[in-house]
Amino acid sequence: MKYGIYYAYWESQWGGDFRPYVERVKELGFDILEIACATLPGTDDKELAELKALAAGQGVMLTAGHGPAPSQNIASADPAVHRNALAFYETVFGKLETLGVHHVGGGLYSYWPVDYTRPIDKPGDWARSVAGVRQMAAMAANHGVSLGMEVLNRFEGYLLNTAAEAVRFVEEVGATNVGVMLDTFHMNIEEDSLRGAILATGARLSELHIGEPNRRPPGQGRFPWREIGEALHEIGYDGVVVMEPFVRMGGQVGSDIKVWRDMLDGEGEERLDRDVAESVVFIRHMFEANVW
Repeated sequence: MKYGIYYAYWESQWGGDFRPYVERVKELGFDILEIACATLPGTDDKELAELKALAAGQGVMLTAGHGPAPSQNIASADPAVHRNALAFYETVFGKLETLGVHHVGGGLYSYWPVDYTRPIDKPGDWARSVAGVRQMAAMAANHGVSLGMEVLNRFEGYLLNTAAEAVRFVEEVGATNVGVMLDTFHMNIEEDSLRGAILATGARLSELHIGEPNRRPPGQGRFPWREIGEALHEIGYDGVVVMEPFVRMGGQVGSDIKVWRDMLDGEGEERLDRDVAESVVFIRHMFEANVW
């Protein structure tokens, strides 16, 4: 397995310049830097080429994540929104190809976070989303990109709340470059069994996000990481594992993730780096088969 971290762990705003994080994550012990897609359409190709070269020079793999805005909702009943979503993804997939990024995951089948003040039509949105993701998958394949349908908890999304739902969705889409993305934070809320969810996903698992129930880095909470690692070993998973902790208050990131207290005990960047450097050592130990 290869181990990574989402850049927004250090940020208060989504998007921005990812280049400074390449060397940083390498020094901290990671194999992967996961970036965001929201600002890619407006990013100059020269900057993307520099990011790609930096990553290659450091031996760091780049992956991508995206939480679609309402205007990018592929499941929308509004044809204009549907067209806008397809146009957005076509541009993003081209940018990812320029970067050499081959996988993007997130709530790509809908939008995030869901506005629950509006009526929910899960059956209708499901059908529209399956059809829309088929279109997205064909576009992504042309750019060498695979898609991970992230399973989200009920407070952030409603279409895919469990691994079983995600597997059924992916099977209905029927595209070889569309898989299931699990996230331990969301699994903690929705799944009856962490191990059972991983086994049910099986070969459909395309990416795993990890973090404690309180969104701290792995090893600073109560998750049974050895059990999770054993389940990954059972299904023969040898793919991407990306840490996605969120502990900083403030800004759009802190607001969207709902971080309303000081989880760093008044400390700053040095604490952030130290915590995840220790965490990636811990999770490698928990997940690698040769330690069992």
